[in-house]
Amino acid sequence: MDTSAVSQQTAHFTYSQDQLREMAADVLRIARELGATDAATEISEGSGLSVTVRKGQVETIEQNRDKVVGVTVMIGQRRGNASTSDFSPAALRATAEAAYNIARFTAEDDCAGLAEEELLEHSPRDLDLFHPWTVTAEAAIDIARRSEAAAFAVSPKIRNSDGASVSAQHSQFVLATSRGFVGGYPYSRHFISCAPIAGSGGGMQRDDWYSSKRSPKALAAPEDIGRYAAERALARLNARKLSTRKCPVLFEAPLAAGLLGAFVQAVSGGALYRKSTFLHDTLGKAVFAPHIQIHEQPHVPGAMGSAPFDEEGVRTHERDVVRDGVVEGYFLSTYSARKLGMKTTGNAGGSHNLTLTSNLTKATDDFAAMLRKMGTGLLVTELMGQGVNYVTGDYSRGASGYWVENGVIQYPVEEITIAGSMPEMFRQIVGIGADALVRGTKETGSILIEQMTIAGN
Repeated sequence: MDTSAVSQQTAHFTYSQDQLREMAADVLRIARELGATDAATEISEGSGLSVTVRKGQVETIEQNRDKVVGVTVMIGQRRGNASTSDFSPAALRATAEAAYNIARFTAEDDCAGLAEEELLEHSPRDLDLFHPWTVTAEAAIDIARRSEAAAFAVSPKIRNSDGASVSAQHSQFVLATSRGFVGGYPYSRHFISCAPIAGSGGGMQRDDWYSSKRSPKALAAPEDIGRYAAERALARLNARKLSTRKCPVLFEAPLAAGLLGAFVQAVSGGALYRKSTFLHDTLGKAVFAPHIQIHEQPHVPGAMGSAPFDEEGVRTHERDVVRDGVVEGYFLSTYSARKLGMKTTGNAGGSHNLTLTSNLTKATDDFAAMLRKMGTGLLVTELMGQGVNYVTGDYSRGASGYWVENGVIQYPVEEITIAGSMPEMFRQIVGIGADALVRGTKETGSILIEQMTIAGN
């Protein structure tokens, strides 16, 4: 690492990576001395700044500096965990002893244990995940005010605000195990958001928009965020209710990412080995329409979902999760993989940069084209409540959005419920837009589903 990168880390962290590695080595040594057959530790620290402005006035200024040591000790197939926020040598020893004593009195678990050595990533690549933002509280407040002011400037009908926020967060960690793995790196997450309110009295409507990136230079302009959030809020004024019906439904891209997230949860290890998912035993089976692809890319430089290894030190891989509608892979940790008689997929801690695409999507299939493709139906822009039963696959959520006829938005709608079956929804995806948007670790365009039930008046 070059000297400029080291100096940037020093400005945001109390400890160097070398110091964290030394502490990790001490914890593993103590665990061995106590009699542990295996051990692992993760040592992390972070610092950040967050401000919120509402109607031009500062509401909150928060600065955080956190640190934690987590210790896992194995005695055969008995496992104990303990943690502390104290980095002193005495505290490290006490935490290792606590984990060891917990392991002594836990039941044996045939699937417990660290990841196999051949699966570990001993030469992790640098994925460019740390971009410090040395923004002061005063500068962050100014950015938030600019975003909110841009929202108010769009129209006199923007009469209130839930606020604008700016956050800069810097973290680092080191993970080490008794099987020879040691790795860690710094990373950053920054965002700007704005949530204006249009109208007054019982006719008020709220909407929001945000930008979240690892690099502050990649964030959208605060004025653009405020303006777009205001336009979204204004478009929702004078919303109507719908009568109960069945019709096509277009999920706007931010919500489409939630559908992808529902799939991930349904094919993740814990749900699979407990058989508490509607997608149990679907490996090698068609779950989506045949034009659907889901690809995982853990090594995209600077991306929010990138990681050279998972939370167990297992190397991550680029792979097809769904190919031509068929499930090619689950999301497994070492433990859940053993419960299923399989191998870990390097997803302890979650998915990495998932992209949902369709073979039918054309470069011209922007948002307007997706509305035309739907013709007449419901555009959903907000969902409320949880409403997904992962055991049965039933889907029912409160929603608001817009009624569309002949590919043109006619009026906003609210106080409706959309319902369906997740297996049917996946099979009835008839199109994915080219209006791709990244939300967290997932990327997708708007998703058009052939038919769902709309419960209204």
